[in-house]
Amino acid sequence: MQQPRDFSLYGAVDLAARQAAAQRSQQASRAGGPGGAGGSHNGHVFDVDEATFETDVLERSRTVPVVMDLWAEWCGPCKQLGPVLEKLAAEANGAWVLAKVDVDANPQLSAALQVQSIPMVVAVLAGQLVPGFLGALPEAQVRQWLSQVMQAAKQMGMPGAGGEGEPGEAGAAEAEAGPQGQPGAGGGYHDPGLIEAQQAMERGDLDGAAAAFEGMLAGSPGHPVATMGLAQVNLFRRVNSYDEAAARRQAAASPDDVDAQCQVADIELSTGRAEEAFNRLLGVIRRTSGEDRNRARLQLIGLFDIFPPKDPRVTKARATLSSLLF
Repeated sequence: MQQPRDFSLYGAVDLAARQAAAQRSQQASRAGGPGGAGGSHNGHVFDVDEATFETDVLERSRTVPVVMDLWAEWCGPCKQLGPVLEKLAAEANGAWVLAKVDVDANPQLSAALQVQSIPMVVAVLAGQLVPGFLGALPEAQVRQWLSQVMQAAKQMGMPGAGGEGEPGEAGAAEAEAGPQGQPGAGGGYHDPGLIEAQQAMERGDLDGAAAAFEGMLAGSPGHPVATMGLAQVNLFRRVNSYDEAAARRQAAASPDDVDAQCQVADIELSTGRAEEAFNRLLGVIRRTSGEDRNRARLQLIGLFDIFPPKDPRVTKARATLSSLLF
């Protein structure tokens, strides 16, 4: 998976921590089992590194939702969240799988995923990154997010995404697809537009990915995966055009400069700080009026499209927006 922003963790990762993580991985390999904060793993929970990411995450995500837990040995909250995720993965019994990534041992992968804070949890559906959350959330909130992931997977027609993990579900999903991988009535994960978009994203062709998602929406207005995918691609295209340092300086100096605030909100969201981005734009809406207020409102609504509709952060921000407007 390629992300369009240039961001590297090499300068921020402690070399001793990387070496220790690599040693833990080697010891686990010699012991015949995976390592990691979660202790013993099973078939639904596994460790992923830079060498196995494409096969164990991207390829696997075409048939089953993959939840990624990005953690490190020194991270206390990671050790709180890890067992919760592993417990829920065991309960799911294959309806989704948990891939654990030690960020210290995998700096390039961490950079590609734009990891800025851990624990960080995201999902991958049919090769597409679905925003998750940062920090050790309570189990109830993790369950809520997982239900949204499974709902999105079901809308994509992914095998087994009904949540039961029955052996026959994969065949049923395949039967719904038309010839030559054409989607069935539900517009499933065989959609050639989605495959085209995935391939474009993987080679870093944002314009090509946007065109593929736009084609999907032209044929199926409101397609949930295409809507989220296009919103993500457009976000990265915008961020690539920004001078981040200049935008931050201007936003700090001029709180009512809508262009600067919108740019910094994009930057914040692209690095996983969704609530900060939403609150920034809500603040602009609160302070401004007329066309400036409307521009900030439209920008905020556009950012909402990057997330599943029932994401708790979106729900909270929508409620605040309504209170400001009405």
